[in-house]
Amino acid sequence: MLSKEVNDLLTRTDPGTPMGDMFRQYWIPALLAKELPEDDCAPVRVKLLGERLIAFRDSKGRYGLIDEFCAHRGASLWFGRNEEGGLRCPYHGWKFDYTGQCIEVPSEPEESGFCESIKLRGYPLVKIGDILWTHMGDKEQRPEMPVWEFATVPAEQTFTSKRWQECNWLQAMEGGIDSSHVSFLHSGNLQTDPLFRGAGGNKYNLADKKPVFEVVESDGGLYIGARRMAEEDQYYWRITPWVMPSFTMVPPRGDHPVHGHFWIPIDDENCWAWSFDYHPTRALTKEEREALEAGYGVHCKYVPGTFRPLQNKDNDYMMDREAQKRGETYSGIWGIAVQDSSLQESMGPIADRTKENLVSTDNGIIMARHRLRKAAVALRDKGVQPPGRVKEHQLVRSVAKVLPQDQPFKEACKEDLTVRPGVKQTSV
Repeated sequence: MLSKEVNDLLTRTDPGTPMGDMFRQYWIPALLAKELPEDDCAPVRVKLLGERLIAFRDSKGRYGLIDEFCAHRGASLWFGRNEEGGLRCPYHGWKFDYTGQCIEVPSEPEESGFCESIKLRGYPLVKIGDILWTHMGDKEQRPEMPVWEFATVPAEQTFTSKRWQECNWLQAMEGGIDSSHVSFLHSGNLQTDPLFRGAGGNKYNLADKKPVFEVVESDGGLYIGARRMAEEDQYYWRITPWVMPSFTMVPPRGDHPVHGHFWIPIDDENCWAWSFDYHPTRALTKEEREALEAGYGVHCKYVPGTFRPLQNKDNDYMMDREAQKRGETYSGIWGIAVQDSSLQESMGPIADRTKENLVSTDNGIIMARHRLRKAAVALRDKGVQPPGRVKEHQLVRSVAKVLPQDQPFKEACKEDLTVRPGVKQTSV
């Protein structure tokens, strides 16, 4: 269990909080590129780390992420006119460029230079892959651009989605590094989901529901190894890399695309669950892409016109008790993504970790919390930059592999855990 003080430190991400300051040291996903599809398109509301912002794409294709509220009298710039190189507030015509700089105040003489003194808070917005990324911290400490493999392979090899999750980021992320629940919560999907079924490793997941966890530190975070019995004198290993603060990659299954997540705080009680699927060495097939777009794998179906899951707490996630009884789904809820989010949201907006009773399969969660707390305190007290910001920490892969019982996974899978261009994932 955690004390209330430590739980608050790990879960609160508004400006000025230790964890909020730490998230601001990273490039984080802000929008899907398709949300700003063309020059001078409609602006988009964005809320990240407790800050209300507006994203837009100007007449020259430059992306902007600025304070939502006009510097004049606070009207929302979501109502703004995106035209001629800037976003104009429709209330009194004040206009701002993609950096947040005021470039026109119609009521004031141009020669007064008044608008030059007005600047909204603004952050960079950069397209890498199919995501628009932002860095909300000190530009003097800005790291290199992200090099995650899923975002840098050719477009035909990758697919990304996001969904609104109605709980704190930490309990969502902790679900992503917990391999033990797969043998229960997702057990039905291993047989039926087109992005999971047919993999050789599925039989080990279903046969051995008592995985043993071995967790080792990496430069950027952790390698979380879950081993199950395989053939005689062998273990089936599923190894999840967790890179600080909130990147995880799920171990692969057969030749299916590899998937993973970022959990990015919207505010203390909501987060964006970003999910990706990609294949390192081939294009996604037509069937795979159709399954991804239909919400299979780690993705979901949406309420039309939104990024809220169609199955949500307002409709009890469309739970089917009869399907649960028949064993079609272990929880009675369709889809891996919503199976996870339903239980994570059921913990409340911010889980009360003072009431927990953790066991050995929670070792990855325990160590991740320790590293997060240690890094946030070091940044707050000593100005030490946290791990996970450099490309060497990001060039990681998840692994599924059968090994002799006497081989430690970290040594035996050293190459497998690293991105190797032109070499496919290590999978069973």
